Amino acid sequence: MTTKQQLELGFNGTSICRTHRRRGVSAQRAQWWFARMREAVQNAWPESASPRSEQTWLPGTRLPFGA
Repeated sequence: MTTKQQLELGFNGTSICRTHRRRGVSAQRAQWWFARMREAVQNAWPESASPRSEQTWLPGTRLPFGA
């Protein structure tokens, strides 16, 4: 084809990208999901849970790093 005109392809008037209309719905769905996940993490450990374990030194072992 030896022409200096630009070739244009059509899609019968249909929109190529439809995500712009649905972006708001997806964002709302994501916000809802992350809110549920934050709530699940916040409620995972009750306030009355046992305190953190204490790190102790075992008798008969070496001190770390040559101290």
